[in-house]
Amino acid sequence: MVNNTKHLEILYSDDSIVAVNKPAGLLTLPDRFKSELPNVRGLLIEKFGEIFTVHRLDKATTGVILFARTAEAHKNLNTQFQQHSILKVYHGIVSGVVENDEMDIDIPIAEDTTRKGLMRPTARGKNSLTKIKVTERFKIATLLECKPITGRQHQIRVHLAAIGHPLLVDVDYGTLTEFMLSTIKRRFKLAKETTERPLLSRTPLHAYSLTFVHPDTNEIQTISAEYPKDIRATLQALRKYSVYVSYSSDEYFY
Repeated sequence: MVNNTKHLEILYSDDSIVAVNKPAGLLTLPDRFKSELPNVRGLLIEKFGEIFTVHRLDKATTGVILFARTAEAHKNLNTQFQQHSILKVYHGIVSGVVENDEMDIDIPIAEDTTRKGLMRPTARGKNSLTKIKVTERFKIATLLECKPITGRQHQIRVHLAAIGHPLLVDVDYGTLTEFMLSTIKRRFKLAKETTERPLLSRTPLHAYSLTFVHPDTNEIQTISAEYPKDIRATLQALRKYSVYVSYSSDEYFY
């Protein structure tokens, strides 16, 4: 959950734009039914005054999120998003070993009529394209770089699940609701009268970087954000207790 939401990590700000490293558990915009819940836009309004929304991140997703501070910058950035000229790079930890080093996931997505607020892959959906690249493999998981070319709701999560590699924790599109160290560490022991705390209790998806043309200077700008603590801890554990071993096809055992 979020702590110290009054102290957002500002990655960059000037008179036209502001970028934040959004923590997990914090809404991008006010909730329609519970407007009192903390949200990034509300906190930025308190700090900077007028703020315009350019794009959104899911509540559980961390990383770079960009807002405009003027109507002119808002119009400019909106056009860049609509034209798919902004490069969005996400990093995610998925279940299983992804075999292809790189691949395009070109699967249409539509609203899931049986589950309110969720999406599903379907031939009758809107065209959706995500490019993925393997960053690091583990015995039971893979760290992926994901570039959504289109911007459908839950696109990355739905696409990863559709190819059989949902995010390591994803209550909506995967199977695990939390990820424990005991899953990968042999002879895991707890102190008496204690319970194990999960390494992950939310979807491990991080908006790693955003590359766009600055609305005032017309220069290409990239803003990036470091991994949050839970993703760093999970990767550290995977590197130590879930080492991936690759065997070539010409290796034989006797």
